[in-house]
Formats: sequence, C-alpha cells, structure tokens
Amino acid sequence: MFFSLKILGENSSMGKKKSYEPSQLLDYSKDSYLERTSRPVYAIIFLIPFIITYELGSIFIQTSVLNSHMQGRVVAFSWVQGFVEFLGFSSRFAWIVTPLVVIFILLGLQIASKKRWKFWLTDLFPMSIECVLFAIPLIVLGFVLNDSGKQVTPNTPPMQTAIVQTSITNCSAVSSNLTEPQYQPQTSQQRYWLADIITGIGAGIYEELVFRLVLICILMLIFQDFFKFNRTAAIVISILISAALFSAHHHIDFLNWQPTREPFDIAKFVFRALAGVYFACLFAARGFGITAGTHAFYDIMAVVINVKFLNN
Repeated sequence: MFFSLKILGENSSMGKKKSYEPSQLLDYSKDSYLERTSRPVYAIIFLIPFIITYELGSIFIQTSVLNSHMQGRVVAFSWVQGFVEFLGFSSRFAWIVTPLVVIFILLGLQIASKKRWKFWLTDLFPMSIECVLFAIPLIVLGFVLNDSGKQVTPNTPPMQTAIVQTSITNCSAVSSNLTEPQYQPQTSQQRYWLADIITGIGAGIYEELVFRLVLICILMLIFQDFFKFNRTAAIVISILISAALFSAHHHIDFLNWQPTREPFDIAKFVFRALAGVYFACLFAARGFGITAGTHAFYDIMAVVINVKFLNN
C-alpha cells in the first residue's frame, strides 16, 4: 500500500484540529477486485509462496552455488536480517525472523487500514497474470536500453562483449566480497540460472519492502510533514529519490559501504532508476503484493530470456 499522512481537512468554524490517516493513493470500489487485491492481507497470502521459495532455494541451491557467510545474498535481505540481529536476535534465529518481518509489517498495515480481512483464493491466479503483464513493459524497456546502451570497443574483453550484446538487465542486487573469477560457480549451468531465479524472487520481496514500502513512506513523512511540501511534490520527490537509491544499491551496498558483484554501468543504472519509478507508481496504484510480485516475475522472466533465448 502507498501510505502517507493525508490531511483530511480542518473545519475552521468548528475549531477542529487537522486529522491524519494512512491511505492508499488510489481508491477503488469497495470489495471490487482492484480494492481487494490491494489490501495488505492479500499481499501476505499472495507472497507467502514467494517467501518460502526464496528461503528453501537459498538453502538448497544458493548455499552450494554462490557461497556461504551471506555472500551471494540479496542485499536488501541482508539489510533486514542485519536489523533483526541489531535488535538482539542470534544470526541463526534472524534467518527465520527476517521473512516474518515482511508479514508483521503487512499485518500492521492491514490493521491500520481497517479494511476487510476476507480473502478469495480465486483472486490469486488473476493476480499472478497481472504481475506477468505488468512485467512485460520492463522487459521491453530492457531490450530498448540494452540495444541503445551497447558500447563495444576493440579493447572490450570478449566475455564482457557477449554480456553487453546478449542480455537484459535484472533488478536484483547481490552482495559479495568475491572477485569475478571466484564468483563463477563450479556447477551446472542449470543450477546457476536457478540460483539467479531464486535471487530474483528474494529481490522482488525485500527490495520492494525497503525501497517502496519503507523508504517512500519515510521520505513522504520528511517532505510532507517536516518540510511542509504539498502532497504531490512530496510524492514526486520521494519516488525519484527512492528510484535513484534503488538503482545505486545494485552497485554499492550502502549498509556495509562496499561494492556489490556488479560494476557501475550507466545504461543499467538508468534502466533500474526508471524501473524504480515504475515500481513506485505500481505500488501507489496496486499495493505491495502486486508490486513485489511484478518485480519477482520480471527477474524470473529476465533470467529465462537471457538463458534460453539470448545466450544460447
């Protein structure tokens, strides 16, 4: 949900104080499909399979393919886990608590929204279709920027040339202290791209949690309540800042202030910044569940397209 503090108004003749309440940017007819599926409770149920898949995939695929000691983890997941450990949980228990943070935040938002808790399982399939459809424009944008961003020179290494020419950009930041040659997994190509899919699913959940659900709300509070910007200006500035930070964190782990596995590239930075704006608009219109699902499906589709169609 796109939550911000909204002024309901002040009755000067009655001398009433301004009141604030959390609200979604767009309102839909009560109990309609769009209204139901934008509720936080829907996000919880819709995303539980994604959360479980990421946790199990991290254990059975990524730990052997990428590395151990949190290297190769989704950066945003590591941030949330670090926050849980800061609260006093052990590293082992923090692994279990981290996905629960997503659920507890959404439960809190569901309670605060005072919306109905009723859930229709038949809505899950159209929600999935919706996420896939929303991911397609990003796939198209990825192809466009990939074609326009090719900069192959005689000094460009052959491997880098292939990457520039035959891949579209993902939206998942992975942390690592490893050098590129060390990163290459000594395992089958199938397990390699399965690990990329697992990483993309985790990025969809935790990057949207950090950069949309949390960061935009904090920025809205700062610009609307502290600096007294009007609501439209606060929304625009918050979206642009969150999009820029979202894109930058794919190259720099802000919390540990170290580079991620991906060196800076202007075309990829621009693409992810535009993707950040797109996800923020989607977040405002359709809530957290659809946005996180769209992000995850985009990363999955990007991996499949790169492996099955572009890099053969």
